[in-house]
Amino acid sequence: MTDAPASQPLMLFNSLTRQLEEFQPVHPGEARVYSCGPTVYNYPHIGNMRAYVFADTLGRTLSFKGYKLTHVINITDVGHLTDDADAGEDKMEKMAAEKAQSIWDIARHYTEAYWADVKALNIRQPAHWSIATDYVPQMIEFAKAIADKHCYELEGGLYFDTSTVADYGALARAKTDEGEGRIEEVEGKRHAADFAIWRKTPAGETRQMEWDSPWGRGAPGWHLECSVMSEALLGFPFDIHTGGIDHREIHHPNEIAQNQAHSCSDASGARIWMHNNFLIERSGKMSKSAGEFLRLQLLIDKGYHPLAYRLMCLQAHYRSELEFSWEGLGAALTRLKRMVMAVERAKSKNNAAILTVPAAVESRMANFDQTISDDLNTSVALAQLEGTIDASMGLGDVLTMIEIMDAVLGLQLLTLSRTDLRIRPKAATITEAEIEAALTRRKEARAAKDFATSDKLRDELTAAGVEVMDGDPLGWDWRLDVN
Repeated sequence: MTDAPASQPLMLFNSLTRQLEEFQPVHPGEARVYSCGPTVYNYPHIGNMRAYVFADTLGRTLSFKGYKLTHVINITDVGHLTDDADAGEDKMEKMAAEKAQSIWDIARHYTEAYWADVKALNIRQPAHWSIATDYVPQMIEFAKAIADKHCYELEGGLYFDTSTVADYGALARAKTDEGEGRIEEVEGKRHAADFAIWRKTPAGETRQMEWDSPWGRGAPGWHLECSVMSEALLGFPFDIHTGGIDHREIHHPNEIAQNQAHSCSDASGARIWMHNNFLIERSGKMSKSAGEFLRLQLLIDKGYHPLAYRLMCLQAHYRSELEFSWEGLGAALTRLKRMVMAVERAKSKNNAAILTVPAAVESRMANFDQTISDDLNTSVALAQLEGTIDASMGLGDVLTMIEIMDAVLGLQLLTLSRTDLRIRPKAATITEAEIEAALTRRKEARAAKDFATSDKLRDELTAAGVEVMDGDPLGWDWRLDVN
């Protein structure tokens, strides 16, 4: 057994039609996907990263189904304002001023931080990282092509007239001015939903990022970049456009409007638009504006392996809200640990000597295919993977099945060890070697029925922030708690 039987049709929820649709590629055998990437003015928080775990799972599923995947993720280093609805200051210029650094240095630093999180979460590299500032000349040409029929100039720059395209706001189901209440109020705008294509630098000001254009020196509007880069790298129409659910309300409707204008049709650019729901955190630390916020590095600093967060995301459907808690993350880490240890046991067996049961193998893989083809039903797919690990030890192809399933879920089960999952919190003062030595002495004391020494060692470990889990069904284990 070398290939997964991927015969089930892939059904995906299209935000544009609000229904499940069978994936039918524009180009036979290919899947072309564009994902809205980060604005690199600050570190991404874990809610941001949920979008890329989702997009990665989609890409892995398309690969599992046999498609040649071309995935593009953009890096926004210009044009995104402090309000997603086209208002406020430029996020990049604002951070550069606060840090007293070059805007290019700001972009480089936070891009590399984002890429580090991508690697830590085992998110596959896309075919292209498209950098917005590399495409400004193409953005100007795109804007020139639609300016006469679809745009008008104001003192602040070039604006798109949303009344010039069919069914504006259908993606967001916002078809009235009231439905677009978050849009910036700019004097002279024809309609509340109209948005900037090009922003002129105000008289007397100088931006670090600005270019000459037919509408004055300035910078492109945020929405323009994705239309330009998706067409340049994937062609119109392409298959799937992904992003967070917040993009469904303004950013993506504006992309669609630009795409319709440029193609002189009702085509939205992508055939399927997919959106992951929010990660909810009750303490309010998900907002970057609050100062300290929940970064992936904070999870690592507290002793949680980043793949525990990936697993936490997979436990919920991508279209459902997911509530973050430290208890939930700890439970995800324990679940991951159980799977890793079970796989280690399976690897230690001589599977070549075990009789393969083809019907059982085909049934398990067919069920997994059906589950993941049902709009990426990862929560059930995880249970099926666990069932394969736990119940299929009599099958010679168990490791092959695990490898195929995990290629979709991305948990690195065949390469992770239990030790890899044990991350020492940054604030810890006791070393792993000291913990292991104390646990060894404690086991020896318990074996000798020296319970006074055993209790003393446990108390010392507890005082150092080490939780010793005597009843751990995985075997003796410990966890450093320094929160």
